[in-house]
Amino acid sequence: MKKTILLNLLLLTCLSTFAQQNNQSPLSIPQIMQGDDFVGNLPSNAYWSLDGKTIYFDWNPENAFSDSLYSYAVSSEEIKKVSFIDAYHLPSAYGTFNSNRTKKIYTKHGDLFLADIPSGKIIQITQTQERESNAHFTQNEQKIAFVKDKNIYTWDIATGTTKQITDFSEKKAPKEVKRDTKDEWLYQDQIALFDVLKERKAKEEQAEIFEEKESLLNPLPIYTDGKLIFNQQISPDGRFVTYLTVKREDNKGTITPHFVTESGYTEDQHTRSKVGNTPDTYELFVYDTKTRKNYPVALDNLEGLDYIPEYTKDYPDKPYENENRIGYISGPNWNSDGTKAVLDIIANDYKDRWIVLLNTEDGTVTNLNHQHNKAWIAGPGIGGYRGGDLGWMPDQKSIWFQSEESGYSHLYTLNVNSKKQKALTSGAFEIYDPQISSDKKHWYFSANKNHPGDRQFYRMPLQGGKFEQLTEMSGRNDVVLSPDEKLMAILYSYSNKPTELFIQENPVFNQNSKAKLLTHSTTKAFNTYAWKAPENITFKASDGAEVHARLYQPNTDVKNNAAIIFVHGAGYLQNAHKWWSSYFREYMFHNFLVDNGYTVLDIDYRGSAGYGADWRTGIYRHMGGKDLSDQVDGANFMVNTLGIDKEKIGIYGGSYGGFITLMAMFNEAETFKAGAAIRSVGDWAAYNHGYTARILNTPATDSLAYRRSSPIYFADGLKGDLLILHGMVDDNVHFQDMVRLSQRLIELGKTNWEMAVYPVERHGFTKPSSWTDEYLRIYKLFNKSLLNN
Repeated sequence: MKKTILLNLLLLTCLSTFAQQNNQSPLSIPQIMQGDDFVGNLPSNAYWSLDGKTIYFDWNPENAFSDSLYSYAVSSEEIKKVSFIDAYHLPSAYGTFNSNRTKKIYTKHGDLFLADIPSGKIIQITQTQERESNAHFTQNEQKIAFVKDKNIYTWDIATGTTKQITDFSEKKAPKEVKRDTKDEWLYQDQIALFDVLKERKAKEEQAEIFEEKESLLNPLPIYTDGKLIFNQQISPDGRFVTYLTVKREDNKGTITPHFVTESGYTEDQHTRSKVGNTPDTYELFVYDTKTRKNYPVALDNLEGLDYIPEYTKDYPDKPYENENRIGYISGPNWNSDGTKAVLDIIANDYKDRWIVLLNTEDGTVTNLNHQHNKAWIAGPGIGGYRGGDLGWMPDQKSIWFQSEESGYSHLYTLNVNSKKQKALTSGAFEIYDPQISSDKKHWYFSANKNHPGDRQFYRMPLQGGKFEQLTEMSGRNDVVLSPDEKLMAILYSYSNKPTELFIQENPVFNQNSKAKLLTHSTTKAFNTYAWKAPENITFKASDGAEVHARLYQPNTDVKNNAAIIFVHGAGYLQNAHKWWSSYFREYMFHNFLVDNGYTVLDIDYRGSAGYGADWRTGIYRHMGGKDLSDQVDGANFMVNTLGIDKEKIGIYGGSYGGFITLMAMFNEAETFKAGAAIRSVGDWAAYNHGYTARILNTPATDSLAYRRSSPIYFADGLKGDLLILHGMVDDNVHFQDMVRLSQRLIELGKTNWEMAVYPVERHGFTKPSSWTDEYLRIYKLFNKSLLNN
């Protein structure tokens, strides 16, 4: 045991010594892998007080154990830490307003509260051990509805009376006991013979009549038959209750063993299933409290419900089976007077989205908008897992929503009576987080209109028209308007400037306003280095597409003609942007690499976010296709235009980036001489259903897609030096995936690979020691394989 510990310490010491001896940068890997302790703890989650006098935000300038709540007072311009007790009693940042925004209902700590905004008075409605949720106004905003223990209750604002509206029971509905012919004859004969039985029967029947009358004064029992209940709500007029039932399928899960435990024993964690799940069954019901009728919403008239995916043509001898394509049902979303409601429905194969008008009186629907993509439905504001952004226009006759109909996610309106649809925005950019102004005359939203990697805040007339840009700092501006919309709290960052909180007068009211910095979060150690702003570039892909990327170039006096390509994770994520990256450790590592002579390219490959539907779905049925060729084309771009030696190109990334690294090392060995694959997917058939089935369908229905997309089938192509790094308790991309790949490499007789494992790390590493070990190994790999150092 002592020998093993000494060997590990010796190895880590050797790695550190190697990095120090081969480092021309003022930065060190152990330093930058401290994460927030080195950079600083940045502000987040900004929101306004109900009176608009204070900005609240999470922050940790003292580098305490975790973030705390801080406040900025607009009048005094003072920032201070909010005490635990004060933070506990503050209104939640979330909740629901009444129509004129004079009252706000919210839940906090599992209890229900009502805030009267003009007076500032807060009423605590409940104080229970149970958790109240899903609060909303009903009965002309005279009552508040909420959910407790699955059931809906209402609370009368005027009287304080609480009333139970529903009575859900997990039991099966009682069945009427029927006697067969023989037993029925015996029963009637007994009644006819004996007076005592006649009297008993008469009393029982009379009691049943009274019980039935009494039951009519109580909620109708609704038997769920073991199904789960979600999204319980009541209509604005208080008549109709809607709820979603979900029948969960018993899909086999997986086990992630933990080896380093307090007990000293190996402990198993039960985790997700693998792709190919039997879909859950969703059904929406309406309970009419007036007629005491409970009935399902019929969705059999949805446009394209009988769609058979195009990919099935590749399997002519395999019948396609998907008897019920209905996936999650969001809503209903009611207009303010409670006369109309819409539903937002996603197909369980993710290829269709339906927005429909719900007729609550008979449970039928009218088609309003049908979005279809032969790959999968997604995009900003569109959803894809559950409902997207959707609401009612001020006329209460039209809805607004987002769609990729034009190829990019834009804002649309649709009159629910005439079904006339109108695009309010258009162009080769995308809309984010739209909201209607308090005067109902304008829109506020963010958009990447100027550049795919630049996020600005805009105002636009309600019916569309000219954009008015309200922010001006290049990068990312996440804006939260004050309640009167006269001030903007802005969480802003640039590619080499971490996020800070700013305040600015809304230029609508003061055209000469400028953003004022409120927080200073970065550490002295971080500020001593001149962080590089990577160049935002484009290059031509082999199929003619324009690929966006971030380029880091070294000074000519240290340039070693070697290059590293970084592959971001998640697939549908943007990293070639102009703001502070969520991959901030990797960003700092790239600065370190550049100081040591490397050129670094960070590509928003096919499948990345921010570039529209075609780019998003460019990996459909073939991960490791165009997303990989974009990396190869990026390498060729550097060779042809930047003087990079084609024999000195490495690649690395984590999660999806690790997957691409494996595919690059196996299928593009002539381009990439070394690769570091972190927390990588080695076989997509082993990953989860929600993510993978969107892109590759399922292994049973589209085995070709999985075969051409999974690195384990191409491991024989490994020629360069491969480093695999993985957390052993990763409950997202399981460690088993890399164990299987290592066995495959062993059986293929491959010896030019190594694997480093991290016993206490999940998918997102948390320990600086693990991060340090990872990147010392990665740096050593590139120096040795590309520079012979």
